[in-house]
Amino acid sequence: MNLYRTIIFIVLFIAPPAAKPAILRICCGAQIGRGVSIGWFATVMGRHISIGDYSAIRALTVINCGGDISIGRYSIISSFTLVYGADGLRIGDHSYIGPQSLINTEEEVRIGHWSALGARCMVYTHGSFLPYTEGYWVRFAPVVVGNRVWCAAGVFLHPGATVGDNSFVNSRSVVSGEIPPNSIVEGNPARVVNAMSRMQRAITPRRLDAIAGQMVRHFVTLAAAHGDLRVLAEQPQPLVQAGRQIYQLAIAPAASDVPAVDPAHPAIWLICRRDWRPPSDLWLDLTTNRRSARHAAPLDALCTFLQRYYGIQLEFEER
Repeated sequence: MNLYRTIIFIVLFIAPPAAKPAILRICCGAQIGRGVSIGWFATVMGRHISIGDYSAIRALTVINCGGDISIGRYSIISSFTLVYGADGLRIGDHSYIGPQSLINTEEEVRIGHWSALGARCMVYTHGSFLPYTEGYWVRFAPVVVGNRVWCAAGVFLHPGATVGDNSFVNSRSVVSGEIPPNSIVEGNPARVVNAMSRMQRAITPRRLDAIAGQMVRHFVTLAAAHGDLRVLAEQPQPLVQAGRQIYQLAIAPAASDVPAVDPAHPAIWLICRRDWRPPSDLWLDLTTNRRSARHAAPLDALCTFLQRYYGIQLEFEER
């Protein structure tokens, strides 16, 4: 890293989060999308930097790559993550790197769309220690993680590892070769134990309605327990209070009639019915994975809850 890049790297580390996107644009020519956040004592440096809309690099994360860094839309790199190496990192849309992960990029690392590395995962593209000149081995190879791949906590990806689309790698697994698409794998070395298509349930309209009700009940229970929102009632539609405002949580079911809501309180809608929109501008649509652009504390808390506990990632409605 030359002197100029070193100075910018340090400045980014100590700068307040609100200033970091502008510093990257002005000093590095980076392409930074809308709503991008870079946390306290986090820094990022690469040959070319591109971060998509509403992506986040959390606090105390260091990314220092000699190659290109490309992070898609709505992706998250969690706190205490270290990414370093001579090559680059490419992450797709709606992807996630868990806290305390380590990614070595001596060769390029590519992670697809809607994919995740859980907490404390490790990715290496280079391996050596004992002298190559004495006959010991050295390995350089890129790592590729496909689309809709979930690597659970503590997974280790060796140089040359490839995980095919729509796969799950169980915790503490060690992957050193190629995992075919549609696989569930576990162990050291990781081996296929089942197919994702056999484990994934078909979602009917009635099942989607039941899932929505279950998630709302869970959200209300956690909100009451943690005190983030004040729960005033749980039936027939939950009432929650944020500040002085009271909101009701309503479900627009796919398999039955839309319930009436109390006009005295604004409604936050969970929509299971295709091509339906409420009169309220507070909603999230489980059929399209979109949410309204308007912010309200209970709606934002519900969206965060769905992502954290149920893997549902929502995009803002385009105006």
